[in-house]
Amino acid sequence: MSHTAGAMEGKQLSVRGLTHSYGGQNAISDIAFDIEAGEIVALLGPSGCGKSTVLRAIAGLIQPKSGAITLGGQDLAHVSARARGIGMVFQNYALFPHLTVAENIAYPLACQQVARAERRDRVEEMLSLVQLNGYGNRLPRELSGGQQQRVAVARAIAGRPSLLLLDEPFGALDRALRFDLQVELLHLQKTLGITTLIVTHDQEEAQSLAGRLVLMNKGNVEQIDTPMAVYDRPKSLFVNTFIGQANVLQAKVERFEGDTTFVSVGNGRALVLPRRLNFTTGSAVTLTFRPEEVRLVTAPSAAALPVKVAVSVPLGPTLVHDLMLDDGTSLRASEVRAPSTSIPEAGAALFAEVDTERVHVFPG
Repeated sequence: MSHTAGAMEGKQLSVRGLTHSYGGQNAISDIAFDIEAGEIVALLGPSGCGKSTVLRAIAGLIQPKSGAITLGGQDLAHVSARARGIGMVFQNYALFPHLTVAENIAYPLACQQVARAERRDRVEEMLSLVQLNGYGNRLPRELSGGQQQRVAVARAIAGRPSLLLLDEPFGALDRALRFDLQVELLHLQKTLGITTLIVTHDQEEAQSLAGRLVLMNKGNVEQIDTPMAVYDRPKSLFVNTFIGQANVLQAKVERFEGDTTFVSVGNGRALVLPRRLNFTTGSAVTLTFRPEEVRLVTAPSAAALPVKVAVSVPLGPTLVHDLMLDDGTSLRASEVRAPSTSIPEAGAALFAEVDTERVHVFPG
């Protein structure tokens, strides 16, 4: 996509106490977050967590049960969807099949009663912006999926919105094309300065595009933070297991020695954590750690658990090991593969040494 257009007037979005229900069942409860002017944020979570309900409420497609939505300080409670100054890109693009590319892009401008000559100029500007010069007379069915997505973006920003909403915008594209268009959209958004909210269940998409993530689960916000902070410092077990891969072990707090905590995992195997946990002796806890925080060693230690190798698979520059504790619990370890790295045989008895400084501990 080209980056020649001037900046647009992105505005701050503020959501407070947003609650909505369907059939007496809350779909979202007390949702609150802010998006600064010109910022790009991803609303992320599994299917059915309430993301689309939040998006529809912001767009004015539903009237929430309670809560407030403001854009640039303006309360949107009694503002129609058309008058909110919001552009929207749907997963299926929602292009009019009987209209040409140019007519699709011009449609929201006609609704805004923009003069015909200005509409023509604006359409040409949008076509250039998304690198579709010369495609104005084509119908949507004559375009590839990636080109249709570009038209949908062009139509959404043609009216110079203060806020851009994208609902699973890359879900219909293959992986390689999806990544290319994500990068292009990111450059375009930064150039134009449109405040942007992306709704997705794809964590990689969210982390690659957004400066901050709003993670949702079962109608609630679990954590709001940067992608790296969410990955490194998850506030809940859900966040830890939803973002990236995580090993999960059930454990019990055995005893404390100063600032050290001894926990037992598997068949009573001891693991020593170099900090005093805020749990009482005998408490059941859940330990989590990333595959890259485990390495295979041949000798036992206070941070190592005996394992057997189920399989080791080279994946490009990475070597991934699927391991098993003596109680049948599965673990995964990953390491950067050097030319001299040897691949252990299936069934080999080794030790999984955990970076205990980076172990997260949750109740239960």
